[in-house]
Parts: sequence; structure tokens; C-alpha cells
Amino acid sequence: MRRILWSVLLVAMLISSACAAAPAAPAGDTAAPTDTPAATEMMTGTEMMTGTEMMTGTEMMTGTGVAADEVMALPEVNPLEVEGDIIVAGSSTVFPLTEAMAERFTDEGYAGNITIDSIGTGAGFERFCVSGEIDIANASRAIRDSEIESCRAIGREPIEFRVGTDALAIVVNPANEFLGDGVTLEQLALIFSNETTNWSDVDPSWPAEPILRFSPGTDSGTFDYFVEAVMDPTYVISDTVDEGKGEEAILGSANLQLSEDDNVLAQGVEGDVNAIGYFGYAYFQESAGALKVLSIEGVEPNGETAENGDYPLARPLYIYSDATVVAQKPQVGSFINFYLTYVNEEIDAVGYFPASESALNEAKQGLMTAMGQ
Repeated sequence: MRRILWSVLLVAMLISSACAAAPAAPAGDTAAPTDTPAATEMMTGTEMMTGTEMMTGTEMMTGTGVAADEVMALPEVNPLEVEGDIIVAGSSTVFPLTEAMAERFTDEGYAGNITIDSIGTGAGFERFCVSGEIDIANASRAIRDSEIESCRAIGREPIEFRVGTDALAIVVNPANEFLGDGVTLEQLALIFSNETTNWSDVDPSWPAEPILRFSPGTDSGTFDYFVEAVMDPTYVISDTVDEGKGEEAILGSANLQLSEDDNVLAQGVEGDVNAIGYFGYAYFQESAGALKVLSIEGVEPNGETAENGDYPLARPLYIYSDATVVAQKPQVGSFINFYLTYVNEEIDAVGYFPASESALNEAKQGLMTAMGQ
């Protein structure tokens, strides 16, 4: 307020000075035209505009046209008025979040059917971009260029909607004491590598017992992420010479069980003190009493460390759709609208962490563009 008063006084002083310095118009002469446009009002210094309204620092617009500290509001959706079925498939990690949003959509009046298949990110993109048989793809990684090309080949242009953040949970049996509270990324890569069979192969102070490894299957975006974030930094020395070595190392390891069902992985780790596995944080929370989560590089996975990037295995979660799908099946756009509007009210209970407001606003703007608004 003090700054505004000073600005007003300054402008007043300038105007007064200008009036005093200007010669009086000769008698009978027509007054000279002023510099003030007739179509606009005179404004004080802090009210000056340059074609767009002046904004304070916290009101600076993002690319969505919404202030950086504001949440963009989408048009209200009444689930009672939404008709038609919706088909979703993809990531097992995103599955519980989409399932929670579908349940809320139904509870609030939607009478159609929402089919949600947990088949892995890659398999979901196959159905979305190749066969075109689903409306929404759940994904725990960003869509690949080759998948975008497949989508375009059937007339679809995938639109990415960021819906949350996951912290990949590395879990062991609660009776496992030799790992202490955690491991390093390098140790984790060796634990899941074909270079080691027993725990003692990684660290001589650990037991000379076989490592029982539990991993999502190769169609899973979680598997892709684990290879990229954990295995590749250790095994890929040159992108051209050693490409694929990280995946080769984990798939060639002994005592490895792959499953697209995270519950199978959780149960496997629960059953043996020498077992270790990984999956989305939501599945750890479901089995928290029967599993122990490890810190990575000394950082525990939680909402704060996932959001600020301190936890090395934090990753974004997405859903994908297409403007043509939204146009042909308005119920899909309505569900995505509802999803993006209320996801932050449900995501904590599911076991994941909210996306930033800017990421969520960008997703909302993507939907508005897809709907031609």
C-alpha cells in the first residue's frame, strides 16, 4: 500500500510540474490536444497497463493462463448426466488411482460402466495406440516416440495428463536385518544383476544365501523405470555400444520372478527373509505391516522427498487419451475432467503424492484444448 501511495504522489508531482512548465495557450486559440488517449482513462503509476493487465509476482501467468499459485478450475461435471461406457487399461501402478477416481465418479451418480485393466504400461499403449480399443491409457512412464508413431498411424494424437507422483518402493521382509535401513543405487543394481547370486556377492558382510528377486514384468512401466533409473547407470557405459545391458543384467539374474500383478510380488517378498522386490508406493502401503521399505542413498520415500526430488526413485504418473476419442465419446472427456478436478482429494488415501499445481494445471489445459475450449 505504501508503494502505491508513493507511486500516486510521484505521478501527481510529475503532472503538476508539467502543468506549471507548459506555456498557457493564447486567448482564443483551441487548446492543444493532450497525450492522453480519449478511449482510455488516466491511470496512476501502479495501474499502468501495456495491453494486458498488470499482475503482481504471485499472479504471474503460467502457460495455462492461470496464476502460478492458483489451481485452474475446469467446467463442472455432473456424473448423473454422463452417459456411455469408458474403457481404460495400462499401468498396474496407476491402476489403484484410476480405480479410486472411477469409484468416486460412480458414487456421485455415473451409471455407465468403467472397465479398468491392470496390464502394464506397455501393454496399455499397445491397446491404445495399435488396436485403438481403449479410451484412456494408464502409464507410469512417458509415452515413447515409437508409441506416438503407432498412435498417429491409427489417427490418434496422444495427450498426456499428469495425475500424480510415485516413489518407487524397494521392499524386503521385515525380518531382514542385514540390509539395515537401506542400500545405495549401485548396491541395488548389483542385487538385481546376473553378476550376483547370493547376498554375500554384493557385500561380504551379508549372508551367503540366495537373493530371491521379485520384479514387475517387462510390459510394466515400473520395470522400464527401474531399468532406466537403477540398472542402466551401472551397466550402460555407451548408449551405442552397451545399450540394453541394464535390462539384460536383470533378466539374466537367478531366482527372478516376474509378474504384472504387484500383489503377487508383495506376497513373494512377505514369504521369505531373503526376498527383495519393488513396485509403486501404494502397494507398499497396502502391505506396510508385512513389508519393510528401504531408504535409497540414505533417503526415505515419502511425500516430501518425492516432490522435492531428494528421493532418487520418484517418478511422475500419467493417463493418456486423444481429442478424437473425447469428441466421439464425451463421457471420456467428462471422466478425465472429473479425474483432474478431484484427484488431489483421493491420491493420498491411495498411497501416492500429488503432482505440482503447475503440472496439474497443464493437464487441465490439455483437456480444455482437446475439447475445443
